[in-house]
Amino acid sequence: MSAYHFFCIDAHTCGNPVRVVTGGSIPHLQGSSMSEKRQHFLAEYDWIRKGLMFEPRGHDMMSGSILYPPTDPANDAGVLFIETSGCLPMCGHGTIGTVTVAIEQNLIRPKTPGVLNLEVPAGLVRAEYRQEGQKVTSVKITNIKSYLAAEGISVTCPDLGELTVDVAYGGNFYAIVDPQPNFPGLQHYKAEQLIGWSRELRKLLNEEHTFVHPENPTIRGLSHLLWTGEPLKATSTARNAVFYGDKAIDRSPCGTGTSARMAQWYGQGRLKPGQDFVHESIIGSIFTGRIEAETELGGKSAIIPSIEGWAMIHGYNHIILDEDDPYIFGFQVI
Repeated sequence: MSAYHFFCIDAHTCGNPVRVVTGGSIPHLQGSSMSEKRQHFLAEYDWIRKGLMFEPRGHDMMSGSILYPPTDPANDAGVLFIETSGCLPMCGHGTIGTVTVAIEQNLIRPKTPGVLNLEVPAGLVRAEYRQEGQKVTSVKITNIKSYLAAEGISVTCPDLGELTVDVAYGGNFYAIVDPQPNFPGLQHYKAEQLIGWSRELRKLLNEEHTFVHPENPTIRGLSHLLWTGEPLKATSTARNAVFYGDKAIDRSPCGTGTSARMAQWYGQGRLKPGQDFVHESIIGSIFTGRIEAETELGGKSAIIPSIEGWAMIHGYNHIILDEDDPYIFGFQVI
């Protein structure tokens, strides 16, 4: 029987975990882009994601990444995102954490100091980082094109009744639940309530609607719910609780969720290029977002958003997936 070894550095971005796989039994992936390599990983190696992210080696909120060489030598690295919710096209908090780990641990030598150009399955993102000595103090990522995909979708939620949601894309598709008669805001509910409702709403919305990226058909399906409410701080623009996986509420403000919400606000005329969008998480941690440029995607108005936050390394991990272990592929208790 075989054992597979993975060398990881554990960090968190504004409270949400990022497990960066730096070496060991990392699979060679075929493809001319990270999007194609993601498809290869999903077809043959998704068991690695489950083993590293699910219990007993991970937990319900676990999120991570695997570093790869870039397919274009002009770029600095490729990043594959793995978490309990799947192998994502893009992960904002994961990118901030990955950049912090890669620079502080000398895993990537930037072609331009202070900047990393990263190939991710959703496209190319630019990460600018600030450094004091060896410590990375902040990371600003310029994300992929984001847009408001649908408005005013009606869906019936258990306990709450009929809700109206907008759907926006910021690297993943999000159903955004704003305050309304049957939902006065996330501050009135417990995380466990939001989690249970989110699972049911995601299922219903995916059964009744089809969400597909206009240029990449492999990016499809509604994966996240974004519940909004009153900010905790007077200096913040908005607050959210993002649901992903089957049991997780993002402890960070969520990078692709912040991008999606800025795209929603832009599409509704509520946010203009250059304005700061200070976004709080459920625990009060903050990302600062901004619309860097206006663009179009699939014939629809879109934005190029940026998100800035910080991450901290908190451990080193040598994880073994042993074929003798009946839980080599992990498990979830829902």
